This record gives sequence, C-alpha cells and structure tokens, in this order.
Amino acid sequence: MAPHRASGPLAPQQNARTESPPPNPSHVPIMSASPASLFTPAAKAMAEKLGLKMGRANLDEFAATLDELARINPNLVAVTSDSRGSGKLAPFGKTWPKQLVEVGIAEQNLVGITAGLAACGKKAFGVSPGCFLTARSLEQIKNDVCYSDVPAVLIGISSGVSYGALGTTHHSLHDLAVLRAINNLTIFVPADNFESRHAILAAAQATKPVFVRFGKAPMYHLHPPVTKFATGQAITVREGNDVAFIATGETVVHALLAAGHLAEQGLQCRVLSVHTIKPLDRAAILQAGRECRAVVTVEEHMVNGGLGEACAAVLLQGGVGKPFRIVGIPDEETVTGSQADIFRHYGISMEGLAGVALNLLKPAH
Repeated sequence: MAPHRASGPLAPQQNARTESPPPNPSHVPIMSASPASLFTPAAKAMAEKLGLKMGRANLDEFAATLDELARINPNLVAVTSDSRGSGKLAPFGKTWPKQLVEVGIAEQNLVGITAGLAACGKKAFGVSPGCFLTARSLEQIKNDVCYSDVPAVLIGISSGVSYGALGTTHHSLHDLAVLRAINNLTIFVPADNFESRHAILAAAQATKPVFVRFGKAPMYHLHPPVTKFATGQAITVREGNDVAFIATGETVVHALLAAGHLAEQGLQCRVLSVHTIKPLDRAAILQAGRECRAVVTVEEHMVNGGLGEACAAVLLQGGVGKPFRIVGIPDEETVTGSQADIFRHYGISMEGLAGVALNLLKPAH
C-alpha cells in the first residue's frame, strides 16, 4: 500500500513522506528529536586536533556534481519519486527542466523508467529515499536494471537512519544486505564530499548498473584533494597496526576520531574507508587483518548482511583469525530518535568505538 499522501491545492510542496513521524508504540524508547550535532564536544575537539574541516552534506555534493555533469551532457537525466526536495534536485529541475522526470510516489515506476532511459542511451540517475527504493522496488532493481544489464544509476538518499525520528519505516538498514545479494551491481557508500563527488563521476562513466547510498548530515572532509579514488579500492585514512577500523559511509569519520582518541592512549589504529561495498577490496581487508591485532567494522546498517559480515567472510576464507567485532544496528526493534541519538545509543561514536577497540585488545582470561 502506498504511503498516505496529501493532495489538492493545500498539499505541502515538500515530500509528504517526511512531514511528521509515524505513531510510536509505547514500548519503543523515544529519544530527543534533534540534538545539536552528530559529534560530542570531545569529538569536535578531536576533529580540530586532527585538522578536519567541516564540509557540506554528501547529498549537496551529489547535486552539485550532477549539475556539473548535466552542463556537458544533454543526455543526462534525473528521475525522482517526489524526491527533488529531499534529493537536493530542485535547483537542477529549474536549470534543466527537460532533464528531470518526476514520477511521484511510485518507486517501482521510477526504477523501470530509469532503466528504460538508460537502455535508450540516456545517462539516467534514479533518485529516491533508500528505504523505499531498495524495498518496494527490489524486484525492478533485480530484473529491470541488473538482469537487463543497463547502465542505470540508482541513488538511495537519506539512507541508514538519516530520517531519524520518522522511525523504522523510514530507516534503510537492509539495503546493503539485499543489494549485495543481487549480481551485476556496483555499490558505492561515500564517506565525505570527496568520495561523493568521485563516486558520482565514476557512476556517470559506468557501463554497468550502479547504486550509490547517501545520508543527510554535513560531513567532515577526510581526504586531501590529491587522494586517489578508484572503484573497488578502499582508502587508508590513517595508518596503524594495533586496531583496524574498517568503516563505510558516514561512520568513517567516527572511526577516524576514535583512532585519534586512542592515539592519545598510545595505540596506533588503521582506518579504512570502504567507499565501494561491491566489488569489495579484499586485498586491503586481508592486509589489515594480517597486520593489525584486532579488527572493528563500522556501518550504518543492520549487523546482518552488511560490511561487517562481508569482511568476516573475507578474513575467515583468507585464514586470518583476529579479535573481531561488527558495530552497526543490532537485530532488534530500533529506538526512535535523531541520527545522532541512534548512533550514540548503538556506540557508533568516537567514544563507543574506542571502547570496543580497547575491549578487543584486553587479554583473554
């Protein structure tokens, strides 16, 4: 059943699906709606020590890069499902009205239309909230895009728990698991503006299906401009051989801050930004597992079927046995609150990740 949608002359102009939170059962903990930041004062202080500068939301970087590409490619088309506002594509639609297709709240149609445009020679980007795109339209992603082998690009916006207090209906914590199980699909999960821009540039050149996952929060810049970006190659954000933090998306910065915090305690931690979930950089994961004393994976996703289990499979099949933990959203009814609340509740923070690492290094009794 399609979500309730206001209509008529008094209908709100923005996405009706994000107007107000759904009713919350009394047994689900309710957390604060909008804390000031994803980062505690101590985490902000560490970011300053590490010389990190705050950038914009990765979605804003996506929109700017898409606009840049449209200026040189009249065959580029964006397709949205009532998502031009939340997808930051309203300016794109005004500048390139003939290169934007609005299908309304009809995600299955969005994937089919995006696939059809791609099959006809257009560089088609289908943009929709990740929670709906990868659940309601999964059959179309599998058959219309991947089985049909068309170079469509699907953009899952506001993924993970970006919609926060809107609750589980709007959380996208299954997407990496289900998409990893579909063959012939490249999956990007950028960590910062640099990775976001280069993921979109790579997607624009791809001759195979691509999915790109974005959140909503402003992100610190993690890489210098000269950093190399290549599909399927993780980026080493920090060197170290005590603990390896293998992270993806908007969790990478928290892993980096945890590494900085642990450095003050004499531990040198490696931080890998796995911006490509598929194909996975098996070599970098194996090297980290062999060279470090422990491995912690971090993701804004269910602990089942995501980056952590993918890394565990790589390490086990590679004969690497080290203390190992997956940090993500556990298999339970999730709490309701902002992205920052949920991150802190489940230990996706500088403090939480540092604690996990220290526990892994404790000698067994």
